[in-house]
Amino acid sequence: MNIAVILAGGVGSRVGKNIPKQFIEICGKPILAYTVEKFQNHPDIDAIEIVCIKSYLSYMEEMKEKYNLTKLRWIAEGGSSFQESVMNGINHLKGKIAEDDIVLVHFGASPFVNDKIISDAVRVCKEKGNAISTTPFYLLSGIKDDETKSSTWIDRDTIACMNSPHAFRYSFIYDLYKEAVETGAIDKVEPHTTTLMQYMGKTVYFSYGTQTNIKITTEEDLDLFEGYVMLQQKRKEENEA
Repeated sequence: MNIAVILAGGVGSRVGKNIPKQFIEICGKPILAYTVEKFQNHPDIDAIEIVCIKSYLSYMEEMKEKYNLTKLRWIAEGGSSFQESVMNGINHLKGKIAEDDIVLVHFGASPFVNDKIISDAVRVCKEKGNAISTTPFYLLSGIKDDETKSSTWIDRDTIACMNSPHAFRYSFIYDLYKEAVETGAIDKVEPHTTTLMQYMGKTVYFSYGTQTNIKITTEEDLDLFEGYVMLQQKRKEENEA
């Protein structure tokens, strides 16, 4: 099976709203629902797990029914950090899925993900054991001397911009986090699975990505997504006319 693990455990304080950003409604629907529907509607995805803030667990059951999310089989409680939420989701699946099943970890506030991104993550993971949606780095960049200036440039052709989904064989990601906790590595690196893998000597394999697959982080991102939703609705209406 291919299982999407959707992370909805963050509070999203940088958006500046009074509710977690993944539950903000755009055109009458929560951002999280848009994200989950991308996996619900993808033929390669067999099941979905949502890792959710404790106070929204009952809300998730309501959302499942309202939007007919038939692939949503499990809801796990989120943690206090990205890593803890991923571990909660991975551990919650123990005994429920097979060792060779593929899990795709994706941010609940990243609703721009598309079918090609999901399909290629599954493809590369089947071949290599893991896959990270990746794009080239297109912007000019430099190393900070301090907060006001830079005197050293970075060769952008040497930089890979990694995004979600992150795809892994279940046994690999389960064992990775188990070892990271036992050795203390979990507390020594930036809180993301890719950096944890690299710290522990693992290779990260690239799958297809796009610059438009952004994670909603700021209030301006909300405006971008609202425009995207309205454009999709307009195109649908034109096709049906």
